[in-house]
Amino acid sequence: MTKLTVSTSPHIHSDFTTRKIMSMVIAALAPAGIVGIYFLGIRALLVIIACIAASVLSEYLWQKIMKQKSTVGDLSAVLTGLLIAYNLPPTIPLHMAICGCVFAIIVVKQFYGGIGCNIVNPALAARAMMLISWPVAMTTWTLNGISGATPLSGMKAGMISDMPSCWNLLVGNMGGCIGETCGVLLILGGAYLVWENVISWRIPVVYIFTAAILSGIFNHGGDAHFMYEIFTGGLLLGAIYMATDYTTSPMTAKGQYIYAFGCGLLTALIRTWGGYPEGVSFSILIMNVAVPLIDKYTEPRILGAPKSNFFKRMGAK
Repeated sequence: MTKLTVSTSPHIHSDFTTRKIMSMVIAALAPAGIVGIYFLGIRALLVIIACIAASVLSEYLWQKIMKQKSTVGDLSAVLTGLLIAYNLPPTIPLHMAICGCVFAIIVVKQFYGGIGCNIVNPALAARAMMLISWPVAMTTWTLNGISGATPLSGMKAGMISDMPSCWNLLVGNMGGCIGETCGVLLILGGAYLVWENVISWRIPVVYIFTAAILSGIFNHGGDAHFMYEIFTGGLLLGAIYMATDYTTSPMTAKGQYIYAFGCGLLTALIRTWGGYPEGVSFSILIMNVAVPLIDKYTEPRILGAPKSNFFKRMGAK
């Protein structure tokens, strides 16, 4: 007698596990971090180690206290710690970096139910919290032991004569956060993730080019070359590795286009007229909150169901 197994969807399974996906993203990020350590010094390595250790320990202890099954082995806490470190200057005091990691893991992730339940990206939420709490420490940049402004800060102040050369721009030999300076390696890592079907090309490509084109239209940076819009600041890091987070990005292709355009528009607006020279973190966080609404109004029509009127879907009588 043939036995039938009754189960809920999905019925088609993938070889991708959470641990495998996280390990692939970590591998894609590793080269940019190595270059960041090379140019910014051993202090950058200490920040990375502190952030990863604090994130993993926070998740382990929280789940131990709450008598939950430990999810440390899925490497999501490791990736969160790595992304937080990549969004910090190498001179950040370690206790501040650790506080940011604890906030990301416990408040942003675990309070909402753990992996897959958070409503915003934990690493970016931690960066925003730290930027508001410790603005001086979060905006103090050094290169070769010398403090100075980042290229984006110089563009906002109209000091384009002090911009790094195109070569330094590409390889990452400039002031900035640990993991955001080497744009070429960030792009290569993103291409690897697209090739492996870990992420879609839609969000990074639309986000990056929307931000760059609109910043040019808004005359951000004056006569500075458009490459500075793409290769300076956290645009590549945010667009490729954080805006594409499965939990906080839209599920549909149409929704991803809308979401990415919104991120690019907000980034250009904040860079041009905002109080901060960079707008990537706040832009992605704002669009994270809008994702449920985007998913609602871009969901595909069920086969055989009548086409619904837009205004009826919005609740109009």
